Amino acid sequence: MDKILIVEDNMEIQNMETELLRKSGYETVSAFSGTEALLLLEKEQFDLVLLDLMLPGLAGEEVLAKIREQSDMGVLCVSALEAVETKVKLMRLGADDYIVKPFENSELLVRMEAILRRVRRNKGETKSGGDTMTFKDIVVESENHIVTVAGHQLELTKKEYEILELLMRNPNKVFTKENIYESVWGDSYMPEDNAVNVHVSNLRKKLVAAGKEEEYIKTVWGIGFKMAL
Repeated sequence: MDKILIVEDNMEIQNMETELLRKSGYETVSAFSGTEALLLLEKEQFDLVLLDLMLPGLAGEEVLAKIREQSDMGVLCVSALEAVETKVKLMRLGADDYIVKPFENSELLVRMEAILRRVRRNKGETKSGGDTMTFKDIVVESENHIVTVAGHQLELTKKEYEILELLMRNPNKVFTKENIYESVWGDSYMPEDNAVNVHVSNLRKKLVAAGKEEEYIKTVWGIGFKMAL
């Protein structure tokens, strides 16, 4: 499970982000100032920092600079400041991305996931190109997009394959339909669109037909989908 440090002094926004991320399958820790954030970063390991800029004590830009002196962890800056100069400055300081308040929850989640993919690649958890992933009796060869279940090769559509790869790269995480649609289709999710349900259903049927397990993909009611551990 990815561990996220939320650095935000506004209690309402802090609570909203915490609830959103926990429902989406992340572990979260809260900091309400730049100084508190640095103390937590010294004591604990995080995969990504959600970093507000306008903080009491130590400003977000200073926190970012300190992080980059010691770590390559993911940093997503969050601020009401929209100026291009601000965004350019933060990118030069080492931010992975920047999102402006107020933001759509789905946009925040998909930007975080993109950063976390970069972090995992750098850690060697997923090697670009030729990595192989396994889950139960599923084997996914990313380089050539081959999927086998209990030794049987599956014929998957492009979208089915991309959904399976997304879920398997993060087997403990619950992906919302918005997460899946925006990651796989690369477009904004419309609640009335049933494409995710249809593709997940077809993918499940193919996995179960070829494999030995009764369940590979679990529905987390009211939230989305994850691998069935």
